[in-house]
Amino acid sequence: MKTKILKQNQIDEAVNFLKNAELIALPTETVYGLAADATNEEAVSKIFSAKGRPSDHPLIVHLDSFNKIQEWVEEIPDAAIRLAHYFWPGPLTMILQKRKNVSDLITGGLETIALRIHKHSIALRVIEKLGTAVAAPSANAYKRTSPTKPEHVLKALSGKIAAIIDDGRCRIGLESTIIDMTSAVPVILRPGAITRLMIEPVININIQEPLAHQQKVPGNMAVHYQPEKPLFLISMEEIRRRLPQEKNVAIMHHSDIIETKNATYYRMSRNKSEYARNLYATLHTIDATQVNKIFVEKPPFHNEWLDITDRLHKASST
Repeated sequence: MKTKILKQNQIDEAVNFLKNAELIALPTETVYGLAADATNEEAVSKIFSAKGRPSDHPLIVHLDSFNKIQEWVEEIPDAAIRLAHYFWPGPLTMILQKRKNVSDLITGGLETIALRIHKHSIALRVIEKLGTAVAAPSANAYKRTSPTKPEHVLKALSGKIAAIIDDGRCRIGLESTIIDMTSAVPVILRPGAITRLMIEPVININIQEPLAHQQKVPGNMAVHYQPEKPLFLISMEEIRRRLPQEKNVAIMHHSDIIETKNATYYRMSRNKSEYARNLYATLHTIDATQVNKIFVEKPPFHNEWLDITDRLHKASST
């Protein structure tokens, strides 16, 4: 199979691929997603094969309208309704009790389902024209760095999927926040652009945000989001200490550093949103070089940076 690159106006062709049980890569505001018709088990099964992803790892189902949520869930808590009205469309995924007719292939055998509505016009138009929902994890090989540009998708999945809709670089650059809404106290299971401090005033509940947990959700692996080069998440002091003994190393840093000839330097923004937008793209750029390893300066210790810290810890080789 040759993977076709579609333009933004080729929505009908993308939808036809989905209707024929093929996979396409969709642009979203977070990262590119690998989409299949969520009502077609044959199509959904291809996601796991293309990514090399375990079949017990749940997928996110993406809708184009809140009005369609009842097709997928048994009940919608009042707090979930408030979050949907406030943050959808947007980078928030909610876990709810699934309807009994929802395929276990989508939910990894769980009694819950993860749902999201993108804030991206192309993705929404594709889903609307399809007439149902899509199941869509990130469009990368399992555990590898997520794609924020079409070329990242092509590098990982060329020949394995039917098409990629090219809409350039993703605006946010990190995966959505995942929040479990199935208990009285909601729990953030994956940090993202929608933070605890943004959610709590909307639902008037003090929610939980554990640093680590064992619940099965997308991205919750000890090792995930990894580049091909070994990555070490360390302090600037440790970078300065280790650098003289290194050869051909990449340095991702946001603090000032005196550059030396034995390293390639990638200055990251001190602005959190800009750092997030460039994180995966920088890792993909470094993977295309001949460096031996990557040193990443630990991000600022602040709640606002929890999503970046989470991704870097899971991408780290230490």
